[in-house]
Amino acid sequence: MSITVEKYGGTSVKDSARLKEIAARIAERKKEKEDIVVIVSAPSGMTDSLIKRAKEISAVPKGREFDVLLSTGEQVSIALLAMALKEVGVKAISYTASQLGIVTCGNHNEARIQSVNTDLIREKIAEGYVIIVPGFQGVCEDGNITTLGRGGSDTSAVAIAAALGCKSVDIYTDVNGIYSANPQIIPGAIKHKEVSFSEMIELAGSGAKVLHTRSVELGAKYGIEIHLRSAFDWQEGTFVRSDDKVESAVIRGISGFGNLVRISYKSDKLRLSETVNTISRKGINIDLITHTMETKGGDEITCIVKEDYFEDALEALNTISSPEDEILVEKGLAKVSVIGLGVRSKGIAASVFEILEKEGIEIHAVSCSEINISCIITEEDLNKAQNALHKKLIEEE
Repeated sequence: MSITVEKYGGTSVKDSARLKEIAARIAERKKEKEDIVVIVSAPSGMTDSLIKRAKEISAVPKGREFDVLLSTGEQVSIALLAMALKEVGVKAISYTASQLGIVTCGNHNEARIQSVNTDLIREKIAEGYVIIVPGFQGVCEDGNITTLGRGGSDTSAVAIAAALGCKSVDIYTDVNGIYSANPQIIPGAIKHKEVSFSEMIELAGSGAKVLHTRSVELGAKYGIEIHLRSAFDWQEGTFVRSDDKVESAVIRGISGFGNLVRISYKSDKLRLSETVNTISRKGINIDLITHTMETKGGDEITCIVKEDYFEDALEALNTISSPEDEILVEKGLAKVSVIGLGVRSKGIAASVFEILEKEGIEIHAVSCSEINISCIITEEDLNKAQNALHKKLIEEE
């Protein structure tokens, strides 16, 4: 059984007109006896509206009840799309994640998918149905609703494709592909025909919002090609493929994001493993970490985290710190990244530093991998840094 898995983002299902257009396209393919599973996001703006409502009740909404609230947006989309399909003569049925058996860990608001039961999907496909599934949500072993974090519908789609044994997944959004930078910020950004899994993981983790990072990780793990394309012009977009199937580029893209906070923890009884584990157990992803070992005055660990999580990080550190320890916080930071297979081997790092220095941009910290050079800078310098790096390293090259 060959099954097509496709995912539609929030702007693609934002209103009745969009849902009807998607239903019409699916109906055309069903005439060719195609078996289709569709994953959908909440309508554009609905999740933000739900978060706003939650913040009117709780200053920092999180946990179980926050997941119960946020999961409702996708349920609106699956029901309406199923209705739209039936109106054009297509047998369609929607299921929630708990009905299907999309099992996650119990980490509310940032859960990870552990397994997908495909029995019901296969049963209904055999009966001729198009299956409509909500992205972004799952259910943990104790029966509680969980969500996967913003953008998690991409991960839902790839996880379901993997469970069904598919080799590819189409992800429809409001952009027509993956660019060398955000074209809304950098007019000279170049659209790529293909990008490697490794490059896309780095791009997504460094601020490119076109794909959820874990969706690309799953694609790489199970060899599932991801085709990112527009649901507005329906043209070919960008393919995310295995590294060995993509023509290598020194620099694939420039990305960045702000709202970062630096937390510096200084203690004469500091243990790196204990500090990192204490923060990680809170479900907080540390974007960058440095450890300075000093002979006098104690060691210092500096963690860069998203501003949304820094209060939780501070709370975690306070459980292991002593009154004499020092904890400092600096807000208003950002990360800008230069990404491409082999950037370190081509001497790009020195060029990155030189470009930023010429722009008068102070570099607070640096991290490097074989395909990523990232610099922590002030948030007010982020757009200037991205434009300067893109112009010198991509446009002029």
